[in-house]
Amino acid sequence: MRSVLPKLGMTAGIFVSLSLVAGAPAQPANVPNFWVGDAGWVHPLNYTFPPVQGSPSPVVQDPGHPFGRDSWRIGDVTNPNLKPWVKQAMQKDNDEINHGKIAFQARSSCLPSGIPNLFLPGNPLLILQTPKEVLMIKEGGQEVRHVYLDVPHSPGVKPSWYGESVGHYEGDTLVVDTIGQNAKTVLDAFRTPHTGKLHVIERWRITDGGKTLEANITVDDPDTFNQPWSSVIRHRRGQEPFYEDICQENNLNLFDYHMPVANTADF
Repeated sequence: MRSVLPKLGMTAGIFVSLSLVAGAPAQPANVPNFWVGDAGWVHPLNYTFPPVQGSPSPVVQDPGHPFGRDSWRIGDVTNPNLKPWVKQAMQKDNDEINHGKIAFQARSSCLPSGIPNLFLPGNPLLILQTPKEVLMIKEGGQEVRHVYLDVPHSPGVKPSWYGESVGHYEGDTLVVDTIGQNAKTVLDAFRTPHTGKLHVIERWRITDGGKTLEANITVDDPDTFNQPWSSVIRHRRGQEPFYEDICQENNLNLFDYHMPVANTADF
C-alpha cells in the first residue's frame, strides 16, 4: 500500500509556535528553518558519498566492477583508509555477490539504515524543529531520528540502531553529533561495516537561495578507518507529497533481501 499521508500543513508553524512556549530555551535569531512543506527534501538518486578535497575518500565503486542496470554496487577494497579487517569482510561480501548473492541493503531488507546511511536513499526527508528537539523522518518505513538540542551526551550511551544524537545551532547551521550506534548497520551502499566506536558529525544548512539542504558530514571510527573522512550531501526541495510507504508491505519478494519474518504468530 502506498497512500498519501494526511496533509501536514499545520506543522509548518511548529517551529515558530513552540519557540514561544513559556520556559522554552531561547533560540538564536538566525536559526535555519528546514520546513519545506509536505514534500520534504529529496536526495538525488546517487547512493554514494562523494569524496571531498583534503579528506580521505569514502568507499567508492570498484572500477573493475562498474555499477549498472545488471550489476550491484561493489566497494573498492583497495581504499587505503580501510583497516585490514574491513577490507577482508568487504572482499568476502564482494566475492559472494560476484557469484550470485543478492547485495544487502537496509532499505530493501526493511531494517533501520543507521547514520550516515540514512541520508543516501532517494526517499524524501522531512525535518521538524522544536526548541528542544529536531526530528528527521525518512519516507519508506517511516524511519525516525531524534536530535536532542543543547544537551550533552548521556554518560553511558546504550548502543542502538541510530545511536544518540545531540545538536545545537551555530548561526544558520545545525550541528549534530552522533555516537552509540550498534554495529548491525552498514555505512553506505557498498555495505561498509563499522564498530561501536563510530562517531558522526553533521553540519546542516540551507543554501542556493533556499532551494538546497546541504549537510557536511565527518565520519570517524578508529577501529574501521585509519583517518576520519568527510563528504557533502545535498537535497533539493521535493515536488510530491510525503507518502505512507511501509517497507514490509511494499517488498514484492522478487529477491531474498533477508527481511525479518516471524516464524510463529504472536497472537
